[in-house]
Amino acid sequence: MEDAGIGWIAAIIIGGVAGWLAEMFMKSNMGVLMNIVLGIIGAAVANLLLGLIGVSLGGWLGYLVAGFIGACILIALARAIRR
Repeated sequence: MEDAGIGWIAAIIIGGVAGWLAEMFMKSNMGVLMNIVLGIIGAAVANLLLGLIGVSLGGWLGYLVAGFIGACILIALARAIRR
């Protein structure tokens, strides 16, 4: 998050948007707080995974894309564990 030049408030807002987009895409039903958490943690997870294959996303848009990808991964993992 520090590399992207995004502050904490912006990270919360972008994380919330990324989590909400993932919630709509994956057709899950979660609250606003969970969307924010999924977006922020999802961005960290996606940046780690994308970094392993040599892809680097930066800036606000990169953080949003990474948050969306990571949140979708986390929602899919949660569904797999529940079943």
